[in-house]
Amino acid sequence: MTYVVYLDEFGHIGPYISRIDKRHNDSPVFGLAGFALPIEQVRGFGTWFFQRKQELLSFEIHRAGQHPAVWEKKGASLYTVANVMKYAELRRFTFRLFNQIDKLGGFLFHVGGTKPHTPEDHNPNQLYRIVLREAIKRLNQHCEEDCDPCENFILTLDEHDQRDALITEAAIAMYNSAEPRRCLIEPPFQVESHRYQTMQAADWIAGLVGRFGAVWKAPLEYPENEIFRTYFEDRFNQKSVRSGIRG
Repeated sequence: MTYVVYLDEFGHIGPYISRIDKRHNDSPVFGLAGFALPIEQVRGFGTWFFQRKQELLSFEIHRAGQHPAVWEKKGASLYTVANVMKYAELRRFTFRLFNQIDKLGGFLFHVGGTKPHTPEDHNPNQLYRIVLREAIKRLNQHCEEDCDPCENFILTLDEHDQRDALITEAAIAMYNSAEPRRCLIEPPFQVESHRYQTMQAADWIAGLVGRFGAVWKAPLEYPENEIFRTYFEDRFNQKSVRSGIRG
């Protein structure tokens, strides 16, 4: 079997000092999050997500005047404290999303960390490469060590302006003589999220993980994000493999 893994960014790639800092206040964490599905389940899941998106956000889609196949709402805008508190439909959909991925033989996944460097030493492109390398390592470990027999995976990312550097990083990881990532079939593909329902689903998961990450790593600065833990954390962790945000 081959998994197709869809990952998008969560948190913020820039430096962070504190939530009240005038410049560096976006998020204490950065990483990649999303989900994996057996390749034969991808088309059906895309249809399922497309239909649920239209049900959940019909008013916004109609107001935008776009075809729903190319309309997207970012996960960070969807998973706000106000939305989760107000809309039971969003909470129910989130449980259905987790369960659908699990039902189809897939899993949730995230990897990332806090940002230890000062703003002067912070290198966002290097940070992305480090996170990508760690994601490939963990996904490879899952396919190689947790699956019987071993499985393979294809990695799909949201488009990024550092495309060449990221593909090079992945290729080096694949063919590293010391620890080759043999389960990764090809270097990652990059896609435009507004044209891919699967990548939009990954972005929604990443939006939720960004809320988790902020309260996990800076609970005194993001106390309102406890609501995401209350509603979703247990179910989210149950459906995740080889995941975590490092301090």
